[in-house]
Amino acid sequence: MSKMLVQPIGQKRLTNVAVVRLKKKGIRFEIACYKNKVLSWRSGVEKDLDEVLQSHTVYSNVSKGVLAKSKDLIAAFGMDDQTKICLEILDKGELQVAGKERESQLSSQFRDIATIVMQKTINPDTQRPYTISMIERLMHETHFAVDPHSSSKKQALEVIRELQKHFPIKRSPMRLRLSVPQKNFSSLSEKLSAWDASIISKDESGSQFSIICEMEPGFFRECDGLVRNLQGRLEILAVSVHAEGDTHVDHYDDHEEMPSSLPKETTDSVVQLSERSENQTLSHKSGTPEGETKQNKCSTCNAFVGDAREYREHFKSDWHKHNLKRKTRQLPPLAAEECLADMDMDDSRTDLKEYSF
Repeated sequence: MSKMLVQPIGQKRLTNVAVVRLKKKGIRFEIACYKNKVLSWRSGVEKDLDEVLQSHTVYSNVSKGVLAKSKDLIAAFGMDDQTKICLEILDKGELQVAGKERESQLSSQFRDIATIVMQKTINPDTQRPYTISMIERLMHETHFAVDPHSSSKKQALEVIRELQKHFPIKRSPMRLRLSVPQKNFSSLSEKLSAWDASIISKDESGSQFSIICEMEPGFFRECDGLVRNLQGRLEILAVSVHAEGDTHVDHYDDHEEMPSSLPKETTDSVVQLSERSENQTLSHKSGTPEGETKQNKCSTCNAFVGDAREYREHFKSDWHKHNLKRKTRQLPPLAAEECLADMDMDDSRTDLKEYSF
């Protein structure tokens, strides 16, 4: 019996591609694209279709190289023009990614959402922001799931509203400077009282009356419209206002261990952290007193950070990480207070650049 070598025909196998899939009228269609080009096409960066598609061909299974049947194309799209169908799948289809890649994208977006929530919220008892790890833990407790098709800022605002139902958290106020003609100040003052805005300072110069206040971000659009109608000017001084103090960055990890659902214990822990901060500052100035454990010095931050446990925690702190970045740029280290101010300044610049409600 003669043996005959049978080779498959009608199959076009493609590997190392990005697959866009669209299911229409119960039939699955796929197209083969170049990696990292699909998102560029959808955002309008890439205009050349040939730079996006590996071939102007519609498949039923790209990985196996099985082409879609003409009768299925006509039944689903009402035509068999491969290029037009490819365009529709490219615009409406779902980009297929590997499991680990999808997990990495969702993890990264989850972290971005938590960062935005941290920047825009405070603890109403301490008037300070929660740490990023505490925000992530609260998000896990509310069973938050990332939507890869929605923006991080939109989801962050939804997370804030959900967290306010279960935990002591609120939006950090905005600090604004409002300047209106003196004759219109009474109307502005009434609205500020209705919005429960706190007045920081007032200044009168000629016919203009200027006021610096803090208010809830939810009233910003309405306030902006009111100031325009009153022929005034609005200036954003700070997108997010947090309480100022001497709490060090490297003590935040200890604060995270306190239960978020117990405001009284949280307040007590803040007091203990402040006392501990003062003791560490004194020991840094006067040396290691008798009876205390040996102080470990961090050469990167040029500071004493306590015993072995505190020394290990210090390496996880934003203070140490910030000074590491400065060290790579051959810049001198900053103290904890200076580091906090420097990071707040960077965050304010970022928020003002991408400011949107």
